[in-house]
Amino acid sequence: TTLAIRALMQLRPDTACVRRDGVEIDLAIDMVQPGDIVIVRPGQSIPVDGRVLEGESEVDESLLTGESLPQHKSLGDLVTGGSINADGLLVIETTLVGDQSTLARIVALVADAQATKAPIQNTVDKVAAVFVPVVIVVAIATLVTWLLVGASFESSIINAVSVLVIACPCALGLATPATLMVGTGVAARAGILIKDAPALERTHEVDVVVFDKTGTLTEGKPTLREIIGAQPDALLAAAASAQQGSEHPLARAVVQAARDRKLELSPVSEFQALPGKGVEARVRGEVLLIGSPRLMAERQISLAALGERGAALEAQGMTVMWLARDGLLQGGLAVGDTARPSSRQAIAELHAAGLHTVLLTGDNRGAATAIAKELGVSEVIAEVLPGDKAQEVARLQHKGHKVAMVGDGVNDAPALAAADIGFAMGSGSDVAMHSAGVTLMRPEPMLVADAISISRATTRKIHQNLFWAFAYNSVGIPLAALGYLSPMIAGGAMAMSSVSVLANALTLRRWRKRA
Repeated sequence: TTLAIRALMQLRPDTACVRRDGVEIDLAIDMVQPGDIVIVRPGQSIPVDGRVLEGESEVDESLLTGESLPQHKSLGDLVTGGSINADGLLVIETTLVGDQSTLARIVALVADAQATKAPIQNTVDKVAAVFVPVVIVVAIATLVTWLLVGASFESSIINAVSVLVIACPCALGLATPATLMVGTGVAARAGILIKDAPALERTHEVDVVVFDKTGTLTEGKPTLREIIGAQPDALLAAAASAQQGSEHPLARAVVQAARDRKLELSPVSEFQALPGKGVEARVRGEVLLIGSPRLMAERQISLAALGERGAALEAQGMTVMWLARDGLLQGGLAVGDTARPSSRQAIAELHAAGLHTVLLTGDNRGAATAIAKELGVSEVIAEVLPGDKAQEVARLQHKGHKVAMVGDGVNDAPALAAADIGFAMGSGSDVAMHSAGVTLMRPEPMLVADAISISRATTRKIHQNLFWAFAYNSVGIPLAALGYLSPMIAGGAMAMSSVSVLANALTLRRWRKRA
């Protein structure tokens, strides 16, 4: 039952080759500090979490993330301790060590999940608390009854002892925790980290899956597709200058487009992010406003002159950001994102499993509807401010649904916490992961379907085990009371019931991921 944890713990090497003052020395892994330069040669395990400073290579992360294909790593890319360097020399700057490393946190999460008690186990405990004294009463009644009908004291005692032996509730006690340990271990190997047993049990009850759009169903790397208005280079330079301080994917796409065109960006001051709407900043003494049609409407800036072209681009699935200078509309920038290759298959898998899918996004309705139609998502809830996402999740719950929320950003954290179960993409923020019950170790929508599948399989095994444990006692206790089972046979049958429960739990290891 601890194979999954042992396998994870053995991924990290005991020593690391560290470069200090130009000299390479082998240090025990516990002595490596953040900021140390670590050398990883071909074929070696990467000992620390860090960022590539020199070199490039293919890195096998399969035991950590479940991703079967090696991932190409080069300058600036993050690497995870425990993954295997394939064919190149990597020079890595250490960022995380010890208990803070990704591998250590995975081990702790899997161990914690296996140690927690599922809600159904509480019910089993209550049943066992009644079951044991009832069996003792039945054993005493068996002894007394056989004595009253004229049996010898020896045979009466043997029948009573047979009742006690066969009713030993080992199978009841093993049914749930053994299955949970196997289920969480199998999930971890597939790149699905389940925070605790209640999260695993809640997952199988889900009937609605709500997806964030950017970075979840899409790549999260939008690019500039079109500039609306006169003097496109000047428009792009102004928009990029104003958005230099923003971390939003759309803003990064605009800044990157300006850099690709080698446009000169101006210093920005008085930068203010307007969550879910856009940004406001001062560039060269002029107040620039960049954002959604909602923001322009709030500031009473008319889109009439260019709105028709903007609407056409939105209908094609793009997001249009409008730029106003000192209260006057200057033009717009159409930015598009591409769907992840497996998103459509993931949605189809969820529908095949009987689940309803919802796209919940702050993006405009046209872009959201276009991507939902492309992927086959059942329902679209668009133009939702970050703070209102949790309210939309609550609205679905009030309709009687069990809701799973899938997201990757800081703005998804409230919705992840509000949902019955939250799924955080492993490429997302730590805030999102802390708010979620399930962390997906790579940005793969198919893992959502896999997580629900393993949860359903685990819950099904728990119910099977409990059924057989109860059925065994329901048949065995009367037979023992009637004198058909000797203590020796009853003991063997009791042991076999425990073995059968464990064997059934271990069949979960045959579960295979689809991602």
